[in-house]
Amino acid sequence: MLKLIHPALGADVLHALRSMGHGDELVICDTNFPADAVAAETVLGQLLHMENITCGEAAKAILSLMPLDTFVDDAAMRMQVGSNPKDIPPVQAEVQAAIDKAEGKSWPMGHIERMAFYERAKTAYCVIRTGERRFYGCFIFKKGVVSPDVT
Repeated sequence: MLKLIHPALGADVLHALRSMGHGDELVICDTNFPADAVAAETVLGQLLHMENITCGEAAKAILSLMPLDTFVDDAAMRMQVGSNPKDIPPVQAEVQAAIDKAEGKSWPMGHIERMAFYERAKTAYCVIRTGERRFYGCFIFKKGVVSPDVT
């Protein structure tokens, strides 16, 4: 246990977050996502775990340390529900709330069709599987930059 670091962030996830650079992407996924197979094709090449929490809790923990990329429109993406991009199930609303709180403003997620999501996830830096059992708990976050301290 460390001060000021969310207890859900284990050593492997912390190492991945620290190793990522500006523009690298990470996937937060539910238990139904083909996480192991997709993770094998990522930069890290292995699956990371945050097994006993929801996607909303994982997003809150990750965003407590990792800024989203302000240089792109869709620094946070969600898996689209079927053919209806406007459908936002509760799991996605919870992650949206975590994003808005972490960023201090409303920052709507983009959406990506399911099969396209799988393909994009393979190009991510890493995949983090949560204990989320609700459907469509799959997200991609693009890492931003930490601004220099102003004195």
